[in-house]
Amino acid sequence: MSAIESPALIAQGYRRARVVTRHHAKSFFFASYLLFGQRKKAAFALYAFCRRLDDLVDAGESALEGSPLDLPTRLARARERVAEVYLPLPELASKGLGPPASRQPAADAPSPWEPSEFAALRHTIHLYRIPEQPFQDLISGMEMDLTKRRYETWDELELYCYRVAGVVGLMLTPVLGCEDERAVEPAADLGRAMQLTNILRDVREDLERDRVYLPAEELRAFGLTEDDLRRGQVDARWRDFMRFQIQRSRAYYARAAGGVKYLTGFGSQRMVRLMGGIYGDILRDIEARDYDVFSARAHTTKGRKLALATAAFVRPRAVLREADTAMPLLAPSAPLLSTGTGGPA
Repeated sequence: MSAIESPALIAQGYRRARVVTRHHAKSFFFASYLLFGQRKKAAFALYAFCRRLDDLVDAGESALEGSPLDLPTRLARARERVAEVYLPLPELASKGLGPPASRQPAADAPSPWEPSEFAALRHTIHLYRIPEQPFQDLISGMEMDLTKRRYETWDELELYCYRVAGVVGLMLTPVLGCEDERAVEPAADLGRAMQLTNILRDVREDLERDRVYLPAEELRAFGLTEDDLRRGQVDARWRDFMRFQIQRSRAYYARAAGGVKYLTGFGSQRMVRLMGGIYGDILRDIEARDYDVFSARAHTTKGRKLALATAAFVRPRAVLREADTAMPLLAPSAPLLSTGTGGPA
């Protein structure tokens, strides 16, 4: 495809991306009301890219019957299409993967994306000069879902959380307006916090897909087994385990709050605080359910979202609190937080 798409195709892609976001990401869409103009459209374009990639994996191999390309090959095509976007932006290309010109798809290679949505994505990347590495890391996260159904340690899971969610914060940061490097790692921390929140909320659904994202090492430390999870057993062991994980997630939210002040786009700070507040409220609901994530799905109600949105205007710092919250430790001598960024291994 030409690197120059028509304005009509780009506009169509932004419209489609808005529909995708509204349908699949209600909390993100709700928080996006605090963004305006091109920043909002760009946020939708980035979400649509991430959603389409996620759908590619969640559909599974069975959804590809009759297709000439298997799922790993489609992900490889996705890498090539991302590299294609960076042909005119070699200074933003991934340093570890080689020049974009050496990673191009064949002329007749099919694309995993609808053309107008990809045109909107290209326009967003070029306009806001978003680096390539987060997109490639996201694909690496999708590839992890092809090969891993269990995670032994927090370090393994932290890498997964970074790749499938932390990098989304890195993609959004240029869109939200930022020239200060001190916003970068907090943006990734917000993604980590939100992904861990998803994992704690979705234990039952993941078990139904034969996936356990909870670190096995930590389950054992609290005297829990996978059979306990399958029984949906809520006892003292499970409550203690969930308290530990919720404390970790909140520590990431608090670290993320420390970077909000570096965002300069109109509405960006309130939008990020609201998004973090809505997701963080899921943890409150888990606690209110006495940590029972097996019988029903924890969520943030519409009423709570409206209350948080109001607070985002009146007392924005109360929605996503910045605090000196230490990461919880499994044992006094065993810190569980990786000190790296969680980039490609």
